[in-house]
Amino acid sequence: MTRRVVITGTGVVTPLGNDVPTFWSNVVAGKSGVSLIEAFDVSDYPVRIGGEVRNFDPAQYMDHKEARRVDRFAQLAVAASVQALAESGLRITDENADRVGVYIGSGIGGIHTLLENYRVLMERGPKRVSPFVVPMMIPNIASGQVSIMFGARGPNSTSVTACSSGSHAIGDAYKLIQRGVADVMIAGGSEAAIVDIALAGFSNAKALSTRNDEPERASRPFDANRDGFVMGEGAGVLVLEDLEHALGRGATILGEIIGYGLTGDAHHITAPAPEGRGASKAMNMALDDAGLEPSDIDYINAHGTSTDLNDKFETMAVKRSFGEHAYRVAISSIKSMTGHLLGAAGGVEAVATLRTIQAGIIPPTINYETPDPDCDLDYVPNHAREAVVNTAMSNSFGFGGHNASLIFRKYAD
Repeated sequence: MTRRVVITGTGVVTPLGNDVPTFWSNVVAGKSGVSLIEAFDVSDYPVRIGGEVRNFDPAQYMDHKEARRVDRFAQLAVAASVQALAESGLRITDENADRVGVYIGSGIGGIHTLLENYRVLMERGPKRVSPFVVPMMIPNIASGQVSIMFGARGPNSTSVTACSSGSHAIGDAYKLIQRGVADVMIAGGSEAAIVDIALAGFSNAKALSTRNDEPERASRPFDANRDGFVMGEGAGVLVLEDLEHALGRGATILGEIIGYGLTGDAHHITAPAPEGRGASKAMNMALDDAGLEPSDIDYINAHGTSTDLNDKFETMAVKRSFGEHAYRVAISSIKSMTGHLLGAAGGVEAVATLRTIQAGIIPPTINYETPDPDCDLDYVPNHAREAVVNTAMSNSFGFGGHNASLIFRKYAD
């Protein structure tokens, strides 16, 4: 018998708030977390906006001395994990530690640490480089840090699949529990890449919106006048748990994960496959894994980046996979509010998808003003919508042609 996998805890750190209730409240209200970048001087950059995490103090979640030895992306991951474990009520002890694992993805990892120490190397010489530079910058250190902090000795891994990292981590963790390798997995994604070289690189690739004078209106998925995505940062983490294990300890169950699909485009390093073929196959795989028909899906949390090709091809992919139901299913992109959190997007959007199911409120796609003939589905424009949502899909697609689709549903005995 296949093990059922449920969610018992959630945690986020985002441009819309540093805990789940604040984040969700702002999402439902259609607020934007995009503003002028304050982390460094952007006056010479063609793009000067981003979705920064504000008022974050890592000392709230970890020892101050330890926090100084951890890159910002790992600090965010620890914070989201602390929140998720607290909500789950799970205590990791010597008796259960071997059955509790960690799987946190990141597209880039500790780029803050790498850049800071490279500057030290150039200006002050090799002897001044931090001895912690390597463990601070490697992408797997978020999973490692969370494992060490809580004593979780089960499966420990990291997905590094660009903007699909968080969703791949959750999907892979789900499968580890299904296979009986673990009873509990702390899974999600984290990213903190708003630094000068990343901003310059994305900007020079013409991938970013240049609406510097109106940051809140810059991210506009599926709108005809979209002109690129907005960089964001944050972390989103779930506690996934074997159903019998969760029931055995009297945990509150927030929802169930029932489907996972992952494919490769084999097409281009940055552009999605024409007509969304790879994305469509990932959605089909998730539906097959869940044993569902397209008509069973009530809501799709879209990847929806606000770039020309992604939004067009994701729309085509939904049509390929869902047929006539594509025109009936509600679709929205919270990136219109958070910006694109890169490797953290899948984790944060999984939390939003679960909240959608729990609350019966579908988040809006804000800044949707001018319909695009190529994007002609129901994107829940500008205002949240009350609706019964029993089953929902969350999509993530990344550079390199990485595609991931997750399916969540309302928990029922």
